[in-house]
Amino acid sequence: MNSKQYMELTEQNVLHTYNRFPVVFEKGSGVYLEDVDGKKYLDFGAGIAVFALGYGNETYNNALKNQIDKLIHTSNLYYNTTMPEAAAKIVKASGMDKVFFTNSGTESIEGAIKAARKYAYLRDGKADHEIIAMNHSFHGRSVGALSVTGNPHYQEAFKPLMGGVKFADFNDLESVKAQITEKTCAIILEPVQGEGGIYPAEPEFLQGVKKLCEEKDILLIFDEIQCGMGRTGSWFAWQQYGVEPDIMTCAKALGCGVPVGAFALNEKTARASLVPGDHGTTYGGNPFACAAVSVVFDLFESQKVIENVNKVAPYLEKKLDELVAKYDCLAARRGKGLMQGVVVSGRPVGGIVSKALENGLVVLSAGSDVLRFVPPLVITEADVDEMVKRLELSL
Repeated sequence: MNSKQYMELTEQNVLHTYNRFPVVFEKGSGVYLEDVDGKKYLDFGAGIAVFALGYGNETYNNALKNQIDKLIHTSNLYYNTTMPEAAAKIVKASGMDKVFFTNSGTESIEGAIKAARKYAYLRDGKADHEIIAMNHSFHGRSVGALSVTGNPHYQEAFKPLMGGVKFADFNDLESVKAQITEKTCAIILEPVQGEGGIYPAEPEFLQGVKKLCEEKDILLIFDEIQCGMGRTGSWFAWQQYGVEPDIMTCAKALGCGVPVGAFALNEKTARASLVPGDHGTTYGGNPFACAAVSVVFDLFESQKVIENVNKVAPYLEKKLDELVAKYDCLAARRGKGLMQGVVVSGRPVGGIVSKALENGLVVLSAGSDVLRFVPPLVITEADVDEMVKRLELSL
């Protein structure tokens, strides 16, 4: 079939919840995607910050092929061989104590919410606790995750949502303080807001929130689904702030394409929250998904992926800053590591994204006016130069 036929077949049979760009990708190699017509695209979107290792990594592919030949699924009623390996690597990288595997980032948020509420319930026997989330945040599309997502546009048609959620302003500690009551059981935030427009947290803000949580026995939940797994220059973004969460969620690059997520808890929270019967999943932590997680951690180490992020990110920042200085329609750059955003002024950001795609460049948008750059973490400075060339052609 040609691209038109694939698109028509999709629209005939798939529920229309996405306005997809008119391209049908078929394969990938390195940091390039290729469509069914043979056109190649430099990928600075990585499947929305997922494909950290790039496409066609032989070691990664072989690990998954080998696991398929061994065992794909057994359920959580039994032990398997890859779950303990994957969990141990998350614990080592994060410094957390216990891990629960999910199928997605959204599900990891759901689990984190349940763990926080169970912790508070065991503490005082009450079930009317509140969670403070941030305006302009994004945590997922399920009812629980949507309830702590600070964007009314996503919520309006699906109310009433989960109760007991209040919203504060990101990077405004006084705003957070104003929402705290004796019912507050958790504060959830992204160390770098992604969908909301690529806003890194200010160190003083995270440190202040952590102090509030410690003083009032409130659990601190960090959503590292997009900004985690090396993207900002450390395993997890919070590690650069010296502020440890009680619960951390991750997904996206955790499996580098295989659908898998996880939430991790520190010892205090793990010891006094979820117990058998409180939470579960049929597919979460299955041998196939955990084989992916395990080999991802191995490849990050052997290929020095985080070191590459810290090498290439300053160059990307420099080149984006030069574009902002050169073009009136680009107002500012912000971000951390290989999670960068450029504010677009005076023209629709979607138009630039579409024009870039025509010119063989995959970039994303974030919020209403931000070009988002979340490439594979194995890009080189030469890839940055090529991206700039194609983006300038698009502008």
